[in-house]
Amino acid sequence: MHDTHLLQLIIDDFAPAQQLLELLQTESLALHGRDMPLLEEILAHKQALIILLEQHGRKRSEILASLNLPTNRQGLEQLASQSSIGERLLGQSDVLTDLLAQCQAANANNGQSILVQQAATANQLKILTGGEPPALYDARGSTSKLAKPRPLSQA
Repeated sequence: MHDTHLLQLIIDDFAPAQQLLELLQTESLALHGRDMPLLEEILAHKQALIILLEQHGRKRSEILASLNLPTNRQGLEQLASQSSIGERLLGQSDVLTDLLAQCQAANANNGQSILVQQAATANQLKILTGGEPPALYDARGSTSKLAKPRPLSQA
């Protein structure tokens, strides 16, 4: 009974996890194109999918905990060893784990893209507002600072 319910929860997470992966891939394109309206839309959908996946994850953990099993892969393996659908349970769990790992990797790539864009924007703002003077090479090959840079707006 618990094993079939757990299997169904895992299978139910395939569609939202796949949607999340597709959203993350679309988010990557939107980040590179700096498409803010699309990014806002993606964020709303992404949050809803993450909440749903977290709820299902908690339910799976609760099922394992109610059976006095660890709430991790080891607990799932113990349950599977006592179940007639144990191989299917572990196989489907592996598929979901792989799909979620792809989501994490895509999210990490998007995070890196955001950090790079933030650094570029900060650098551009410094140039526009006349912040830190740029370091230039002098005749000896060492860096030197310009005396007093002016903001681009006053140049």
